[in-house]
Amino acid sequence: MAGTPKLRFGLFGTGYWAGQVHAAALTAAPEARLVGVWGRDRFRTAAIAAPYGIAAYDDADALIEDVDAVSIALPPDVQVPVAVRAARAGRHLLLEKPLALSASGADELLGAVTDAGVASVVFFTSRFVPAVQEVLRDAATAGGWYGARGTVLSSIFRNGSPYAKSTWRHAWGGLWDHGPHMMSLFLPVLGPAEEVTAVQGQHQTTHVLVRHAGGAVSALAVSLTVPKASTLLDVAFLGDSGVTHLPIAGAEPVPALARAAGNWLGRLPGCPEAMSVTSGSAGR
Repeated sequence: MAGTPKLRFGLFGTGYWAGQVHAAALTAAPEARLVGVWGRDRFRTAAIAAPYGIAAYDDADALIEDVDAVSIALPPDVQVPVAVRAARAGRHLLLEKPLALSASGADELLGAVTDAGVASVVFFTSRFVPAVQEVLRDAATAGGWYGARGTVLSSIFRNGSPYAKSTWRHAWGGLWDHGPHMMSLFLPVLGPAEEVTAVQGQHQTTHVLVRHAGGAVSALAVSLTVPKASTLLDVAFLGDSGVTHLPIAGAEPVPALARAAGNWLGRLPGCPEAMSVTSGSAGR
């Protein structure tokens, strides 16, 4: 979009996802300009900043002051206070899931966004993949779904995995890591969740049943710790006319986040596909 000023972004976080996805995507997005990065470890902050030629900040509030929007790739317990400060300073928010680790934390952030009137979006990779967006639009238009199933069984703590040392994932498991992704796909088609029940299985697998408004029921099976040989990814809607699978396998996060950086403020077609805090994602 020639002549359109780029939105100045500050990146918060220095882990794998911050460097390999957020920084790369914000550098590639034509609507964004990555200005600087802040992290809790100054050496890792400098390591993220160097290849992108951006400033390494040792003061989070100084980075907030210098940008129009923040892109947060921090653990959820750290994300909330940073995001609240950014919202209260009038900065737009590109957030990660889970939004928070408590309802009170999510409510605090929702309140800050609402009071400040800033734009916000929680980044769910598949929601910004055009092929998935098309299936969701068609499914929502067609209706007639009595349920959905989502199975995401992974093995992420093995040697060599970029998430092997993720403290919050070890503590909170697949329900908090994969679960929000699944619900971001189900809610636009099946409607709000009205009743939830869950049981724990072997390999820290969580099995969840969700009754949606209108009576449809979605079933989730999620884990981060199954044996590598039994990993599985499958998401589908179930209706009177058949089964519709969502093409989420192989979704590339960098182009998806670059698309999100343009869509979330209505700068590109497809902005309604973004799931904003004010439209309910805070309640995950």
